[in-house]
Amino acid sequence: MAERKENIDQTTSQSTDNYDGWGFDLFPERRGTYKPNLKNILFQGRGNENLERIKCERKVAYCIKRSPLVKIMMGALRRSGCEVNPSRHIACELCDTSVHGGYDPIMNQVVICQNTATSKGTIQGVLTHELIHMFDSCTRKLDFRNIEHLACTEIRAANLTHCGLVSSILEGHSSIFNFRKKHQDCVKHKATISVLAVRDVTYEQAKEAVEKVFERCYADLEPIGRRIRGKAVDFELAYAEAFLMGYD
Repeated sequence: MAERKENIDQTTSQSTDNYDGWGFDLFPERRGTYKPNLKNILFQGRGNENLERIKCERKVAYCIKRSPLVKIMMGALRRSGCEVNPSRHIACELCDTSVHGGYDPIMNQVVICQNTATSKGTIQGVLTHELIHMFDSCTRKLDFRNIEHLACTEIRAANLTHCGLVSSILEGHSSIFNFRKKHQDCVKHKATISVLAVRDVTYEQAKEAVEKVFERCYADLEPIGRRIRGKAVDFELAYAEAFLMGYD
């Protein structure tokens, strides 16, 4: 999973074209199945998708320009020969309310859920998380049909973008006294849940896949270079240190 590829659109191979296990049921616009009805409009606030999308796209543009972590990922992809064109590779869409975003390996697109990821902070987290999947897809022999490959990239995304001190404590994985020890539990939990979201497997199967590859994938901090503990200074330090990883 360390071989680099020529460019970002080569991540899609013929062998994936007909694969139907990407979890697209969470993204109805990807399926072409979303059509708001009168009930959706009257009781669920639907019918404003275009305005919602415009707001989402503006926040995405802000994060690309201002977020240290997003800038690291964009620079790392560019320096790896996988430059991201936001209008082509990032899409704001209506999603199932259980998710904030996703990565579509067939279209090689990050999906931002315009109806659930509504704050700049949330969009920053989603962008960073999903761009890690794009980075892994571009720079490693990553096969999303392989549950161990999927578990590895979910471990990396959780490790590098989630499980900060505050969120980890609030979710019951850590306390101020055992953060270092319990951080791994938080990453394992989030990675397992992410695998379950896109694969029709049992919790035990997802957990087993995460455990099998955890040690190696947890130790892989590329391209951010450090675990983010939820403080703004961590974001700035990671950005300042990006040159140590060979990226802008």
